[in-house]
Amino acid sequence: MYKSVLVTACLLAVLLSGCNKIFFRSAEKSFQKGIKDQPYDAIIVPGYPYNGYSWDRVLTLRICWAKFLYDKGYTKNIIFSGGAVATPYIESRVMAYYAEALGIPAENLFTEERAEHSTENVYYSYRLAKEKGFKKIALATDPYQNGYMQKFVRKYQLPVAFLPTVLDTLRKLDTLQPSIDPKPALKENFVKLSDREGFFKRFRGTLGRYIVWHEEDLKKEKYKRRYRDRMIPARELTRDDK
Repeated sequence: MYKSVLVTACLLAVLLSGCNKIFFRSAEKSFQKGIKDQPYDAIIVPGYPYNGYSWDRVLTLRICWAKFLYDKGYTKNIIFSGGAVATPYIESRVMAYYAEALGIPAENLFTEERAEHSTENVYYSYRLAKEKGFKKIALATDPYQNGYMQKFVRKYQLPVAFLPTVLDTLRKLDTLQPSIDPKPALKENFVKLSDREGFFKRFRGTLGRYIVWHEEDLKKEKYKRRYRDRMIPARELTRDDK
């Protein structure tokens, strides 16, 4: 059974604060640009920690926005990305469970479970999309993360568009939290990232310093040289990777 959960006044207060309006104007502009090329074969939705009981504001925002894009026909498939990082639950699986419970067919939902940082969410999901044969791909996340990820995507010239959350559209939606069984998303022998890595190592991960790149995705020679110790050479790519 569903219980109605409106986007909370607290969330709206944060999102509408004066210092944040710049993010949302930029996100709306980015969305209007990205929507011109819809429909997309898949959107990438970065994960967020799950507490084991209910979705919080960020999960509400990302999952409901993904559903909106799917329902409008702007995307054919959704890739949720994220491993078990801050809690024992594999983030991408939990998000997919919620999306399916909201009515999105399971065959249109995919999970990328390797990523532990936002840049990894984008790149590893992009690789998964390529493996599935998806050609047109977009990132669909909140305005804050969208701004940062735009820099990452443009730096490495990845063919990923942007469909960030538009607040005025989101707050018109009723967000419904369905009941799910999150137990299958539990990771055995879980150790949270903050216990495995210090602050500066985690920060480097956020900058994409631990991504294992495929040579074909690095357009500039300087990056191929820089990441040669964690790069899969083109000659080692299998047919499924291409």
